[in-house]
Amino acid sequence: MDFDVIIIGAGPAGLSAGIYCGRAGLSTLVLAPQGTGGQVSYTNEIENYPGFAGTGAELSEKMYEQAVQSGAVFAGEKAQELKSVQGAWSVRTRRGEYRAKKVIIATGADPRKLGADGEERFKGAGVSYCATCDGAFFKDKTVMVVGGGNTAFSDALYLSRFCRRVYLVHRNEKFRASRVLIDRVRRSSKILIRTNETVEKIQGEASVKSVVLKHTLSSRMSVIETDAVFAAVGRVPQSELVSGIAELTDEGYIVTDDRMHTDKEGLYAVGDVRKTPLRQIVTAAADGAVAAEDIANSL
Repeated sequence: MDFDVIIIGAGPAGLSAGIYCGRAGLSTLVLAPQGTGGQVSYTNEIENYPGFAGTGAELSEKMYEQAVQSGAVFAGEKAQELKSVQGAWSVRTRRGEYRAKKVIIATGADPRKLGADGEERFKGAGVSYCATCDGAFFKDKTVMVVGGGNTAFSDALYLSRFCRRVYLVHRNEKFRASRVLIDRVRRSSKILIRTNETVEKIQGEASVKSVVLKHTLSSRMSVIETDAVFAAVGRVPQSELVSGIAELTDEGYIVTDDRMHTDKEGLYAVGDVRKTPLRQIVTAAADGAVAAEDIANSL
């Protein structure tokens, strides 16, 4: 089946692209094997998307409905292979093959998990992978950040603005964060650094109440009371589909220009899967709009 545009992924970036492509009168297929919303669906409450207050599930449902009303067609199929064929693009799924003049990759980036017992259970109920998204819900409370890079140290500093106490836990004594961030964290009276420890178990009832830490040298266990755990141990861009096709960074993010073009004609990337300085709902939605507008103008 042929389309003007195939969008692979249905988070905020893919849904936004679907809305704009549909409104432009382009025949648009959105492949959404895991439903719509992406990481947004796990956010209990959204406070930083302009003009909207509610849950991530509510926002993604509204965006999906708007995309459908705009004319986008959705299929719960996973793209297994992408290739260029005679000036167009072919996308193969288990059910068959689709072709399009343009393809937008909107597959996102998954947070790297801690692998701790209870992590999945408390996702969205005290376990978070975005301090700027969820930190404000823990004002005057105790929280824990796990990681040793710039993101972890920046998150700890950000949370220290309004949280009562911030534990910063890292598996060894060597930090990957910049010296400036390390010095700022060490000067903070609210941040307590704990090194050579890993998160073994996250505990609670309806929400997180405590964490079991294991010392990497002595294997000694300790329990820390905390209202939240912010994992900042990296993200994994879901760019396997274009590996060997489009230019990627060393971390696996897709390289684009300011119109969301990759280095391959007719292939775009939007949202968290691309190299970008900020990964938020509002920036992902903007990426989708930029790519769709460029496609509409070119077609």
